[in-house]
Amino acid sequence: MIKRRLYQEERQSPLAQWSFRLVIFSVPVIVLAAALYRFGLLEFRPAVTTLLVGLGLALAGGVLGTVAFFIIWESGWRGIGKAMASVAIAFLLVAGPAAVLARGLMLPRLTDITTDIEDPPRFHALALARPREANPVAYQPTSPPGAQRAAYPGIKPQDLNATPEEAFNALLGLIQKRRWRIIDATPPRGARRDGRIEAVSTSPIMGFRSDVVIRIRSTPKGARVDARSASRYGEHDLGGNAERIESLLADLSVERRKLR
Repeated sequence: MIKRRLYQEERQSPLAQWSFRLVIFSVPVIVLAAALYRFGLLEFRPAVTTLLVGLGLALAGGVLGTVAFFIIWESGWRGIGKAMASVAIAFLLVAGPAAVLARGLMLPRLTDITTDIEDPPRFHALALARPREANPVAYQPTSPPGAQRAAYPGIKPQDLNATPEEAFNALLGLIQKRRWRIIDATPPRGARRDGRIEAVSTSPIMGFRSDVVIRIRSTPKGARVDARSASRYGEHDLGGNAERIESLLADLSVERRKLR
């Protein structure tokens, strides 16, 4: 008599499969959005839309992976590895943008930040370089009035006990360390001419551009530095321009000790 063993095939979780497929598919969508925008093959709004689609796919895959994990845990189906991988990859893709978005939505809708609201530094070279469809080059007063001061009270002009030339050289070095693309650099001439540095800062992943202008003005005690950072596109900078100015001035305050 031949004994036959019956094997019960373990069922594969369809949710785990779909969650993994969605997450894997989201990766080239996000990469494509960044690559096409960086190479100028996609405009700002389509690039943002494509990015959001990719992040949405990753988020959906992560949610399905979480649901699949608990179903597999109860049923004993196969696919727990794919479910866990889906959740992990989705977290890596979505966590960073979600944190930036959550923080930014608590801030006012601003795209142009400056240390001197009454007399903001003006763009000259970048005014010619900006595309027509970009945000206005002229400084736009905040709405409601006082929104910038309320949100970023620490953004103020920085007075240095150094000559304008020393301040200019220190700022030029800090900008080069940040690898901003310098468009124009006009050195100061004592009290006769303000120094001015215009540069473009690019975000790490998507390559979103923000235009920066720094003014170095002579004062009786040394030099005053004013900075302005403006998003080239969009209606909300999510706090990026203020963070850029604060970081630059914080590094300048460290350099200030060397200038004394």
